[in-house]
Amino acid sequence: MDEKREAFSDGNPPAATPAKVGIRIYGNGRPVRLLVAGLHGEEWKDTTGILEKLKPPETGTLALIPLVSREKYVSTLDPRYYPGMGKPIIETVEKLEPEIYIELHSYGRENFEKLAGKDRIDRAGVPAYSILKARVLLGSVSPHIRRKYFPKEALCLSFEIEKGNLASREFASVMVEKIKEIGSRDEFITCLRKEFPEQAKKAVEDYRRFYGEI
Repeated sequence: MDEKREAFSDGNPPAATPAKVGIRIYGNGRPVRLLVAGLHGEEWKDTTGILEKLKPPETGTLALIPLVSREKYVSTLDPRYYPGMGKPIIETVEKLEPEIYIELHSYGRENFEKLAGKDRIDRAGVPAYSILKARVLLGSVSPHIRRKYFPKEALCLSFEIEKGNLASREFASVMVEKIKEIGSRDEFITCLRKEFPEQAKKAVEDYRRFYGEI
């Protein structure tokens, strides 16, 4: 098994109810995968546990931030987010230069249409999320981090999990288990096309429309 390395902001591992940012690093070498959860507000209740259960990858490096912040909700689409409560993410990205970057978010049922509705591009300035399974949504991360900190060939994804939905958390866990072994953006797209062809097509089209050619 690959060596496990952990670094915590207070020198101690996280408690069952995490209170501080902790960075865990498993394995070594490329590719480097960075997965983060609990980005704001109470999202950690539905997302942090998913990352805390992950084991070291078979190859490469897996870096985890199971809890970024429990502070009040500030959207990652807000330009103040990453320089503020999201600063631990930026510091880790700059240090590790991951090829794969994943954010786990959660949403209330009442906000489903706001995230997945076709008019999201007009309302929020970003494409609508795609619906995968068990009301798990798939989309890109905020352009505030995507454009500035990652090359175009990087895989940068955001998963939205429905709050309080056990099936949604379980399916997200399955996706994360697969992604922790993925080696590249193209490998992920190939896998997505096999299981979710329409969502894969939308993801590629949205990327080209927003960021240019793949």
